[in-house]
Amino acid sequence: MLEKPPAPPLDFSWWLPRHHKSAGFARRLLRTFLAEEPGAERFLDDGQLVLGELVANSVLHAKTPPGRLVFIRLSLCPDSLRIEVHDADANQPAAHPATEEAETGRGLWLVSQLAASWGCRPRPGGIGKVMWALLEGGDAQ
Repeated sequence: MLEKPPAPPLDFSWWLPRHHKSAGFARRLLRTFLAEEPGAERFLDDGQLVLGELVANSVLHAKTPPGRLVFIRLSLCPDSLRIEVHDADANQPAAHPATEEAETGRGLWLVSQLAASWGCRPRPGGIGKVMWALLEGGDAQ
């Protein structure tokens, strides 16, 4: 008996300005994207945190020329959500220990705790890097 092939991922992408409000806008885009797919709400809470952190890191820390944008890509499969944030800075981020009193500095640690896997790679055919995270949510109910 032949098995049914897996469904292709549903993809969504968007360009965002390098602005302090872009992380919030990206979270709204994710909510809209997931709301349209049955069972996808299981990725909502962790997905919003991870996407918000990756976009905020790109906006705050990427050293890029004026006018460069941030690109997000979301890929939803039946059992996972892949989040990508592209920027024009080739320098890879490094997690630094945050003191108990620090108000910032825990973003990549948070991503590492919520994602099944995550990382950074050079952008294919372009300038900069891609930060990515894979959230796994088991089988759709």
